[in-house]
Amino acid sequence: MPNMYVVWAVAIIAFGIFEGITAQLVSIWFVLGSVAALIATFCDAPIWLQAVIFVIVSAVSMAGTRPFVRKYLHGKIEKTNADRCIGQEAIVIEEINNLLSTGLVKTDGKVWTARSSEQDAVIPKDSIVIVDRIEGVKVIVSPK
Repeated sequence: MPNMYVVWAVAIIAFGIFEGITAQLVSIWFVLGSVAALIATFCDAPIWLQAVIFVIVSAVSMAGTRPFVRKYLHGKIEKTNADRCIGQEAIVIEEINNLLSTGLVKTDGKVWTARSSEQDAVIPKDSIVIVDRIEGVKVIVSPK
């Protein structure tokens, strides 16, 4: 018969290390179940009862905390219609000059304040550019 103190201690360490590596809340509940089973071992519970306690504590802690933790771990990200212009072509309707903080582009029927992704680049009016990203109310563009 295996020394169950060692088995549960190794399980606690293994699940803890795995949780630390993944940081995705995939095994923290098994750490709690292993701790409960280790406590049961100290109380001279039979092996079958230790296993049942491990499973029940793991399942209850997962069911009770996972939805709550997921809500706060994965913040609510609101997508907007503006995101669809990323990767699209735009036409420069006012020269883009990062040093002078000037520039306007029109894409998807909307006019945006624009800055070049290249620090000192000047992009002349009527040029075609690609929208790289959105920063606040400005689009960051690169020449096509």
